[in-house]
Amino acid sequence: MSERYDVVVVGGGNAGYCAAHAALEVTDRVLLLEKAPEAWAGGNSYFTAGVFRCAVESLDEAVDLIEDRDDARLAATDLPRYTRSDFLADLRRVTEGRCDPELAGVLVDEATDTVRWLRTKGLRFRLAWDRQSFLVDGRHRFWGGLYVGTVGGGKGLVAQHQSAASAAGLRVRYEHAVVGLLTRPDGAIAGVGCDTPGGRVQVEAGAVVLAAGGFEANPMLRAGYLGPGWDLARVRGTPYNTGEALMAAIGAGAAPAGNWSGCHSTAWDAAAPPTGDRELTNLLTRQSYPLGLIVNSGGERFVDEGADYRNYTYAKYGAAILRQPGALAFQLFDAQTEPLLRQDEYTAPGVSRAEAGSVRELAGRLGIDPDGLERTVAAYNAAIEPGPFDPSVKDGKRTRGLVPPKSNWALPLERPPFLGFAVTCGITFTFGGLRVDADARVLDRQDRPIPGLTAAGELVGGLFWHNYPGGSGLSAGAVLGRRAGLSAARHASRSIRAG
Repeated sequence: MSERYDVVVVGGGNAGYCAAHAALEVTDRVLLLEKAPEAWAGGNSYFTAGVFRCAVESLDEAVDLIEDRDDARLAATDLPRYTRSDFLADLRRVTEGRCDPELAGVLVDEATDTVRWLRTKGLRFRLAWDRQSFLVDGRHRFWGGLYVGTVGGGKGLVAQHQSAASAAGLRVRYEHAVVGLLTRPDGAIAGVGCDTPGGRVQVEAGAVVLAAGGFEANPMLRAGYLGPGWDLARVRGTPYNTGEALMAAIGAGAAPAGNWSGCHSTAWDAAAPPTGDRELTNLLTRQSYPLGLIVNSGGERFVDEGADYRNYTYAKYGAAILRQPGALAFQLFDAQTEPLLRQDEYTAPGVSRAEAGSVRELAGRLGIDPDGLERTVAAYNAAIEPGPFDPSVKDGKRTRGLVPPKSNWALPLERPPFLGFAVTCGITFTFGGLRVDADARVLDRQDRPIPGLTAAGELVGGLFWHNYPGGSGLSAGAVLGRRAGLSAARHASRSIRAG
């Protein structure tokens, strides 16, 4: 069976829908193919918090991006200026200077305008009060350069994308797993081959957008590219991002790019299922660790919990947890810090939580070596320097002479009840992908655009290395998705006129 469309978008997450929205501005013959069944719609985007990193010059500009502009909290809100230069500096810093300069520039320059564009499509945004602010001295103080997210989080993001695209006439086919690209004699992309419940089908297209995610749900590819032990990681999101579309593009001559041995991974509840939970989604993550201690089963610390705002460390600390015995770690808090924890995450149903009246008792309940934990906590408490504590800024309240140090937010662990949460490594997405240019056109191994092929989202390589600034994944998917959809639609229109 063969059909023909002007643009075929492969992948039904945030990047794919952004590509479809953009393509529909040029042509109404757009088809979106999704490997998963409809019950798993939304890809990894469904499992996110829906937060978009973008430059915001002032609280007034942030308010201009959101729906509820009469929220009573706004009068008592402090939202630090976050410029394009700040965004670019953060991106360069956490990727150790390796981010593709052209793609980074496009992302930083267009993220805010892309949020505005999405609002014109019907997406609704809010300030991320619950994730990105602390109440200090009666003021809601935002931190970490991350302020705006979709109403309803990842679930709301996907539902709003679907509603907007349906209203614009997008056709969607589920259970269509793209396994190959169709090519013309001149090398241009002519469509895709799909495995469906009814057998193999071909869909012809004037242009194809690949937005099918990375290979994070493929244990064999994880072990092969990320290294030994990565087949043991839990998958935070969809089980359907297994890399077939990515590998099909490389097989068709696309150039690989980016950090193929790197990924986004984070602290994930130790009792979580092997792949994402559609009900709890991102509530299985544990991201208040800068306020406490992280130890392994021997009771030893192994990272600087307060090295930076968690927006700039959580995506790499999952890998550090994977390297611990049993791929397990434990986040520890006491009565001082418990009120500051993200309550939705730390009180979610089935959370791996223990409570005790002493550090030694807590160790027993969690399966940590009690002598090791007591030594670690005593050494940590003794090393804390005096100074004011403020969770909304990098307060410099640190330890001295401790390895690893705790560079900020170092409060003693001393007031019962003591709380502990068992975590493992949850992989979010892989950093290796396809090389694209600023128009999201996929390049071949001689850096030439492959006619009729664009890409966006987690399948693109080169932006993120080692780590990433929180919220920049959805922004990158939206910015490059918009560019990929426009590039694909314009290529298809030119081909139609030429033919």
